[in-house]
Amino acid sequence: MSESDLLKVEESKNLKPCCACPETKIPRDKCIMEKGEENCEDLIEAHKQCMRSLGFKI
Repeated sequence: MSESDLLKVEESKNLKPCCACPETKIPRDKCIMEKGEENCEDLIEAHKQCMRSLGFKI
């Protein structure tokens, strides 16, 4: 595990799921509100991947 990966893990320990990955959460939420969940699968998956990368079990 690289030093940057270790820093990510340390940061995520203090991070709550509601505040993690705003760069993917905001567009996902906007898409869902405007187009419906079934039309935003790519953004939903991107947010899940971001959350997983921070150590959240999604």
